[in-house]
Amino acid sequence: MRQLLKRLVGFGRASPAGSVHDRSADPALDDAQRLIVAGNRCEDSGDLRAACEHYREAVKIAPHYAKAHLNLGIGLAAAGNSVGAGHSYRAALAIDPDSAPANYNLATLLYARGELQDAANLLRRALEIKPMFPEAHVALSNVYDSQGALGAAVASLEAALEQRPDFAGALYNYGLLLKKTDRPQEAETAMRRAVDVEPDNAHACFELATLLDARGALGEAEVLLRSTLERQPDYLRAYVALSDLYESQGNYSATAGVLESALRRRPDWVGVLLNYGHVLRKLRRLSESEAAYRRVIALDPALVSAYQGLGGALVAQSRIADALEAYRSGRALDPESFDLETAELFILNYLEDLSGDEIFVRHKAFGERMESKYPRRAERFRLDRNTERRLRVGYVSGDFHRHPVALFAIPLLERHDRSLFEVYGYSSGTLQDDITRQVRSLVDAWRDAASMSDAELAEAITRDEIDILVDLSGHSGISRLGVFAQQPAPVQVSWLGYLNTTGLTRIQYRLCDGYTDLQGVSERQHTETLIRLPNSQWCYRPFVSSVPSDTSPFVRNGFVTFGSFHDAPKLSRLILRLWAEILSRLPEARLVLVGLSDGHAQDSVLQYFTSVGVAAPRITAVPRVALIDYFSWFNSVDIALDTIPYSGGTTTCDALWMGVPVITATGIRSISRSAGSILSTVGLTDWIASTHEDYVHLAVQFAGEQATLGRLRGSLRARMLASPLMDEPRFARDVENAYRSMWHGCCAPPSP
Repeated sequence: MRQLLKRLVGFGRASPAGSVHDRSADPALDDAQRLIVAGNRCEDSGDLRAACEHYREAVKIAPHYAKAHLNLGIGLAAAGNSVGAGHSYRAALAIDPDSAPANYNLATLLYARGELQDAANLLRRALEIKPMFPEAHVALSNVYDSQGALGAAVASLEAALEQRPDFAGALYNYGLLLKKTDRPQEAETAMRRAVDVEPDNAHACFELATLLDARGALGEAEVLLRSTLERQPDYLRAYVALSDLYESQGNYSATAGVLESALRRRPDWVGVLLNYGHVLRKLRRLSESEAAYRRVIALDPALVSAYQGLGGALVAQSRIADALEAYRSGRALDPESFDLETAELFILNYLEDLSGDEIFVRHKAFGERMESKYPRRAERFRLDRNTERRLRVGYVSGDFHRHPVALFAIPLLERHDRSLFEVYGYSSGTLQDDITRQVRSLVDAWRDAASMSDAELAEAITRDEIDILVDLSGHSGISRLGVFAQQPAPVQVSWLGYLNTTGLTRIQYRLCDGYTDLQGVSERQHTETLIRLPNSQWCYRPFVSSVPSDTSPFVRNGFVTFGSFHDAPKLSRLILRLWAEILSRLPEARLVLVGLSDGHAQDSVLQYFTSVGVAAPRITAVPRVALIDYFSWFNSVDIALDTIPYSGGTTTCDALWMGVPVITATGIRSISRSAGSILSTVGLTDWIASTHEDYVHLAVQFAGEQATLGRLRGSLRARMLASPLMDEPRFARDVENAYRSMWHGCCAPPSP
């Protein structure tokens, strides 16, 4: 039973007064009663062994005294001897079948053993004997709950509370049942009453806090959890709840602090250690994150999610080979793990020595295996083949927060023609912030899907009768490809979050543009049909307000400053070699690396430059900084340098917005051509190199064109605003036309 019944196990302890079965004169009765009183005192003082000895002696000298057996049963139950307790309760009932406490206490033992129907019968008998018995109503409610009879369970608790309105345990259970039956407001009211009656009840405080958290009353939930921990520092579940609350707000420093407090009390707590590794990674404390994951693996070598976390920490340190090994180790433990394989597929894009065809083969094999594992749903969507009707479009993402995916999705969500499209958002992430609230306000229907399984989310999408379902993640972030493999919508599309194939044939389309995905080349590396938008696959809107510098840094410094604003994994050996060549040809030039975390990633990059003769003072490494500071760093850079083979998208837009031109060298892969696509859209094709040698040549050439740099510094923002890259209405119409074209294809009769 729930915690409540553990507290009630001794309710039926009998006083030594006689019953209808022992009114005849019995010289041993007085002695038995004195033994019971002595046993009660021992039990109250916590000496259960002595209490049971007194009760046994009472049974020995008065074997027909029902209450002696009852007290012995209660003492044995409290001491953990449930078998002996059951024998004693049955003996009491054999003497006095009308003993409500004996019926009740035996029922609690039977419930614990899973003998639900017998427990229910005994409890109903107890209530027949003693109708005013709120504890029995609570116990019967728990039996009904275990049997799935939730309505009867609720009714039993309401009966208990009618008899005793301030019964804290009943209020607590009532709140739990109301929560379970999806009545959160009533559950919160019941749990508040439980806390009011019994403020030190950690369980009630905890459950009330979770209810408050669920409805967004985070401040009150935080206060409640903190006060609970102040009163009961060892209530470990409260640490987890408080850390989850902070993490959902993006307050990772506070999250780490709470988890550290929990680990001081229980250092080998695997689940908390795993979460600690996740949070440290988000804080860019990467070596500590790696150590936490390795500690988890040492404690539980079979925990596959720890290998995935370790791989992520290693990727962030630019240790791609080590990350691949971590993922492979995890997959050896669970060969069917799609999460590990999708993480592995994502980081293949960082490797310069793999061809696009090789990467495609891996993606295609993944898709075949996933579609074999997840057959199409038996209950298929209803297809109204009216080609011009209003369509329901659903967007699935784990990044509906302050993240580049949300940055690029918001203009489309705002500009959707609501007369032609009804928009649904399926959020599979736990982090919520002001951007989450903005996205939520822009859709017609919102579904929190973080706690849903793939099957549950697919069912929700089918129930919503979505016509076109759009995946915004692919193999990046929080992947929900297991949902798309079930094909809960007739038309499924990949866009934005992953510039590569998903490998799934049931995602029929991928939105792209003519620059990132060359006609006649990219098709063979996709399982999806490529739909090239006429202008760009992106629509840019900056997250923060920022003002570019009026003058180029060269004017202030007397030398050119190059800059990179990419995450460490994109800094391949190839691109570092090209940057070193640029710096060797321009001995006065400097390089600023923004977003390069302290530790292995930063150390390895700086050591590389030193090893090839680039003096350390010429390189400035800056860890990841707040967004406003990130934009400010562009005012210290004359020219931004793109990466190879994984090109930059958001960083390219940000640089141009701040008046900083970008040099890129395009490859064949889609993911190698994003910066080139953006530069083409704003008319900067002369900054796109066709070869690695040309990349170096362009950097050296433009470093000497100070007039060009100054002119671009003052004009790039206006050029962007006038380009398709920031023409939100045009972009929305382009995407909607693509959707309508897909829908026409879906509604067309099959070819004979």
